Amino acid sequence: MQKLIFAVLVAASLGVQAQQPPQAVAVKASEPGKAAAAEAIEVRARVVGIDKASRSVDLKRPDGKVISITAGDEVKNFDQIKLGDDLVVRYVRALTLELLKSKSAVTAPDVKTDAVTAKPGERPGAAAGHQVRVIANVVAVNKKASTITLKGPRGNEVELKVEDKRHFDVVKKGDQVEAVYTEAVAISVEKPAKK
Repeated sequence: MQKLIFAVLVAASLGVQAQQPPQAVAVKASEPGKAAAAEAIEVRARVVGIDKASRSVDLKRPDGKVISITAGDEVKNFDQIKLGDDLVVRYVRALTLELLKSKSAVTAPDVKTDAVTAKPGERPGAAAGHQVRVIANVVAVNKKASTITLKGPRGNEVELKVEDKRHFDVVKKGDQVEAVYTEAVAISVEKPAKK
């Protein structure tokens, strides 16, 4: 879990989820009873300040704003980071939904997490992944409003805006849907661009 902290801090600090830079790629797919959406974003920031004693780095985002982050001990090879280095954050998130053909007991979410860091001597970097799988009950279907409401195992409800009207031919109140949400963040330090 500690390995994720630096990756999550960098992603949040750089505004990865809020920004839509030119490198963003979105994919959507839909057929009756199945839907998928994925998005890949790449954000770059330049190292403009380093405090090795506190392991903090000042990063200048593409919009010119400078933010400071602190790298924990799990970030290997921190001493290799230099002024002018480009930090690249690659962020991918995906959601798949599939109508289940048979009833399943609604259970707690199945959560999987993994992380890797650079080996000694390599350029600094880290990657972390997180996947959550849940079975949700369909508690409302509103064809007129183009919405389907799902209730998760913890009682939380999510109303989905449905673009593909063919889903209303197969999804009914009382059905169950398997939802899988996946996100991954990879951070690498690259050589500064030549001027």
